[in-house]
Amino acid sequence: MKQAAVIIGAGDATGGAIARRFARGGLTAVCVRRTKEMVQPLVEEIRNAGREAEGFGCDARSEEEVIALFDKVEADIGAVQAVVFNIGANVNYPISEMTSRTYRKVWEMAAFAGFLTGREAARVMLPRQAGTIIFTGATASLRGGAGFSAFAGAKFALRALAQSMARELGPQGIHVAHTVIDGAIDTAFIRDNFPDRYALKEKDGILDPEAIAENYWVLHNQPRSAWTHELDLRPWIEKF
Repeated sequence: MKQAAVIIGAGDATGGAIARRFARGGLTAVCVRRTKEMVQPLVEEIRNAGREAEGFGCDARSEEEVIALFDKVEADIGAVQAVVFNIGANVNYPISEMTSRTYRKVWEMAAFAGFLTGREAARVMLPRQAGTIIFTGATASLRGGAGFSAFAGAKFALRALAQSMARELGPQGIHVAHTVIDGAIDTAFIRDNFPDRYALKEKDGILDPEAIAENYWVLHNQPRSAWTHELDLRPWIEKF
């Protein structure tokens, strides 16, 4: 039976790099974004490289859609061996201007969707007593910065979810990890909006998505005698 890696939030930078890395490792990369059209270029790129990939559109905040996604993958693609939850939802507003709608939406995207993804991943992995679940965190997972009340609240919640799941599922053979991505990532957003920061790329001063993906692959392949639960990644010049 084929094996699959499900990447929720397989975007143009980190998520796409993770999908490519797991595909190179021999798993079918199941690339998931809000619509199938958004993820199709990545799927075609992976296939053109001689690897296997499938694309799905799914609102990760919808319980029905997430359940259907995992059922579809298990039935038609292969056994889910790895799941990466990689939705960001980073916003910055002064607390006096933060609306309840924005706060709730950020929580739904970065925390509630993580719960749905983690629960369904556990559901299909538990009968096999094997698998890897990785949640992508951020600096805001550890400390709330000014203006980041919604983002930090959601990322704190996601980190707590990962800890709880690791303690429950680890003894049952499922590796749950949480990564703290502490620093700017090489993306078009950073290039266009923070040119001074992006200029540090030549000095390895911003995070390379391919390097992040390599660390995720290492997490997936760790022997269970020495599992990492929390891994923080930052450029060598980043203060912490």
